[in-house]
Amino acid sequence: MIVVAATVAVLAATFIDSGYGLQASDKAESVAVAGVNDAFLRLVRSSSFSNGNYQVVVPEGSATVSVVQSSTASLATVLSSATVSGRTRKINAVFGITSSTGQVVLVLWQYVQ
Repeated sequence: MIVVAATVAVLAATFIDSGYGLQASDKAESVAVAGVNDAFLRLVRSSSFSNGNYQVVVPEGSATVSVVQSSTASLATVLSSATVSGRTRKINAVFGITSSTGQVVLVLWQYVQ
């Protein structure tokens, strides 16, 4: 009887922990997406925007964002990384920039392991 009770307690704790882990992963992904969205807006405002790293802070956490322009400035690569409760999510996005109009379009969206 004690073994059964202990097993049920361990299983319950595992399910609860995995639920919190999933919530943390979802929040980390949302924060990383916010970082990519911020970089996109900065590129729309200034198509030559490029930087080292900067932070985007939202209520759920903060993302570290890097924007690197290609040597021809027709592509900008954005890497956004966020960690919430030990769960890290990274997104790599590439935006194409039309030099004549300044139009910025998403070319690639990739979740990084």
